[in-house]
Amino acid sequence: MMQRKAFTLIELMISISILSIMMLYLYQSYASLNRSNVIVEKEVEGLLGTQKLKKVLFLDFTLALSQSVLIQNRETNEDFVFLQSTYSIHKRFNPYIAYIVKENKLYRLESLKKFQTYELSADSVFDVDFIGKVDSFRVYKSSSSEKESYLLDVDFKNMEDLILKVNVLNN
Repeated sequence: MMQRKAFTLIELMISISILSIMMLYLYQSYASLNRSNVIVEKEVEGLLGTQKLKKVLFLDFTLALSQSVLIQNRETNEDFVFLQSTYSIHKRFNPYIAYIVKENKLYRLESLKKFQTYELSADSVFDVDFIGKVDSFRVYKSSSSEKESYLLDVDFKNMEDLILKVNVLNN
């Protein structure tokens, strides 16, 4: 008589059950990994955004043309700043830059024409970059006459606050 070598039905059911349990745990760990990747990605984007912001502010003020920075206080927690810099986000040659706060939002304006006042005329042409929501934006000029430098203090609503000391290079 010939003997068959095969699995019984019970053995197949047990192996399928074990495989199903293993697949369930693998899926849960995969889903958990995806959730943690989303959290890490948001954190990295936030850090990169902060670093880009620091870079823009640093380069605007570091490469500002000598004696071109005009700081005016609008309220106790808001300054607006006009300057001319050799740094441009929008590929301009020595653009005029303004930092203004409107409705607790900080904006960076870049133009080829000089900004005269906080109230911009209807024929003004400029590019606007939204920097972020702020509680305060203050810029202080150093009283030292040997080197022009500025202290920027930006209190953001949804990001880490920023304090940056910048020395002007274009003296």
